[in-house]
Amino acid sequence: MPTTPAYAAPSAKAALGPFTLERREPRPQDVLIDIQYCGVCHSDIHQARDEWGGAVFPMVPGHEIVGKVSKVGSAVTTYKVGDTVGVGCFVDSCRECPQCLKGEEQYCDRGSVNTYNGRDYDGQPTYGGYSTHITVDAKYVVRIPEGIPLDRAAPLLCAGITTYSPLRYYGVKPGDKLAVVGLGGLGHMAVKLGKAMGAEVTVLSTSPSKRDDALALGAAHFEATSDKATFKKLRRSFDFVLDTVSAQHDYNAYLNLLKTDGTMILVGAPEMPTPLAAFSLIPRRLKLGGSMIGGIRETQEMLDFCAKHQVASDVEVIPVQKINEAYERMLKNDVRYRFVIDTASLKAK
Repeated sequence: MPTTPAYAAPSAKAALGPFTLERREPRPQDVLIDIQYCGVCHSDIHQARDEWGGAVFPMVPGHEIVGKVSKVGSAVTTYKVGDTVGVGCFVDSCRECPQCLKGEEQYCDRGSVNTYNGRDYDGQPTYGGYSTHITVDAKYVVRIPEGIPLDRAAPLLCAGITTYSPLRYYGVKPGDKLAVVGLGGLGHMAVKLGKAMGAEVTVLSTSPSKRDDALALGAAHFEATSDKATFKKLRRSFDFVLDTVSAQHDYNAYLNLLKTDGTMILVGAPEMPTPLAAFSLIPRRLKLGGSMIGGIRETQEMLDFCAKHQVASDVEVIPVQKINEAYERMLKNDVRYRFVIDTASLKAK
């Protein structure tokens, strides 16, 4: 195949810049996708700056990929040229362990193959969606339903499924009181999805300026956690707390907001460990759990749910040439609520 234009981080903390890579020619089970949009996840920054360790450079980030199938392998029956599809956070798994057999490939015992900043089972580095094309096994591709604008669909492949999966797994249902901690890329999707599932959603944020946005997105209530009186006011108020924040904060304070038998779910990933007191859990039989993304089956379920309920991400579309500026703005929470790269900009002269 001809070389594929991309943007890459050459080393930890270096600015991203133009890069070219070779995508594999589709094998019998593969599809080749012309990428149209790629969302910018906060984890792209962590990994491009090697803040989680083990980074593989040069790195082409991007795991919120939407585009059109341009070529199919001879064994592919699920997709045809011209189909609108997506690729999320992983592109392969062992297919044999209990998790893979249940359709929960994200928890593969061998370790699923990351869409970028990973190595496939042959040892080759993987490169993500800040590029014009990607070749993927068709089993790890999802269909984008009609009715979701493609730029607004891209972040659903990570931010959407990262919040949908725990809401489903932990059993959020109509009438439940759900607190969403943080109103960023993950948080704004949690609000929309929680409301669509019938929960009464309260946004908890350190930024009082986000009140109007929270209510416009579908939250029933907003409370500023920068006011310490908020924690006393909301004590034992919620059935669920979904914590999307990746900065250091006190989990114990948020556990205190749960009713007896309530559940707090972590999807944000602070860089350093957070102390947890046993007596934050014991007196009211609370549960503290975590969740990652979803498997291929659940990701398709989430996309179909979003199409049915008219849920999509709020985005700011940028050319790839503004990615370094976008990273800095994300660190300042200056985006409402997800940057999305228009990959046509990679072809610009």
